[in-house]
Amino acid sequence: MQIGIVGGTGPAGRGLAVRAASAGHQVWLGSREAPRASEVAASLRGQGSLPIEGRSNVDAAHAELVVVATPWEAVVATVRPLAAALAGKVVVSMVNALVKQGREMVALFPARGSMAAELQASLPGSSVVAALHHLPASLMEDLMSGLESDVLVCGDDADARAVTCTLIDTMEGLRAIEVGSLAQAGPIEAFTAACITVNMRHKVHTTVRLGGI
Repeated sequence: MQIGIVGGTGPAGRGLAVRAASAGHQVWLGSREAPRASEVAASLRGQGSLPIEGRSNVDAAHAELVVVATPWEAVVATVRPLAAALAGKVVVSMVNALVKQGREMVALFPARGSMAAELQASLPGSSVVAALHHLPASLMEDLMSGLESDVLVCGDDADARAVTCTLIDTMEGLRAIEVGSLAQAGPIEAFTAACITVNMRHKVHTTVRLGGI
């Protein structure tokens, strides 16, 4: 599959790029500045000639499936100009609205209840799916880390959820678990604050694993 990652040069985007490329997917790593994306892509390819190319966000939006990995403050401003290119596509939101307060991360709740819902409102022609929120970026990028994690997936379009789950299941160490409609995105995003706070407090890289399924 051809995967574009809008805002992909940060830790989360880099980790996803490496993990997806190692599964055989063609990855277009997007950035506001194409030279920056090319630089980061070149550094990631050094892990093993992975199929990762640097692109502008505009170019990355023309991939078959697009993941949005921008900081939450810039999401709406970043995706609105891409609406035409993203129309008819599955758009995966891995965005969390979080702020640091002291030694904790605290979840913010956007007007529509989640960043995924904000994306869906900005991209009415796309099928937005929320996923990939609780993954430790450093372990994602390190293919030798032994990462094992469940990935919660929700969205209003059943076919879009299925495509996203199939993609996730191709990546080593990840297991997709379908949760339900996009209404579940708020609790899923907010739980990321607890995961990161645990990591900060205990100096670890935790993953989410659900028993009984």
